[in-house]
Amino acid sequence: MKTLQRLGPPLNNASRNQKITPEDIQLSLDTGVAAAFAFARQSILSFKENEIDSTNGKRGALIFTGATASIRGNVVTSAFSAAKHGARALSQSLAKEFGKENIHVSHAIIDGGILTDRSKGRSNDPNWENNNNVRLRPESIAESYLYLVNQDNSSWTWELDLRPAHEKW
Repeated sequence: MKTLQRLGPPLNNASRNQKITPEDIQLSLDTGVAAAFAFARQSILSFKENEIDSTNGKRGALIFTGATASIRGNVVTSAFSAAKHGARALSQSLAKEFGKENIHVSHAIIDGGILTDRSKGRSNDPNWENNNNVRLRPESIAESYLYLVNQDNSSWTWELDLRPAHEKW
C-alpha cells in the first residue's frame, strides 16, 4: 500500500469538471448509446426483411449523427463526448457486422451551428444567418445524407464529416 501512496493522485481521473455527476454520465450514455443501440437494432431487424435494392445493392441505410465530440473530448464535454464516442464505435461495429448483409451503416459528424428558425432566434446576427461559410444549411446536410443513402455497394462511406468552410476545428 505504501508503494501505491507514492504514486500520487489516481491516474483514472475521469473528469476535471467536478460538476458532472455519475448520474449525468449515465443519462448521457442512456440517451446517446443505449437509445442509439435500441433504434439501430429495430432498424436492422426491419432492413433484414427487405429485398436487396437493385439500384444500390442495399437492404437499408442507417445513419448515426455525431459531432466533433465523437472523435475527441474537450474541457467540459466529458459526458457528451463519452456518449458520442460510444455511438460512433457502435456505428462502426454495426457497419462491419451488417455490411455483409447489405445494410449500410454510416456515421456523420456535424460540426457547427445549423441555420434553423430556432437558431436564428437565438443568434440575432444577420451576418451569421447570411454567411454560408460560418454555419450549416439543413438542406446541405440533407443532401449529404441522401448521398449516403443512395451510394451503391461498390464504395460505401462509413464516416462523413460536415462543417462550414470557416469552422474552427
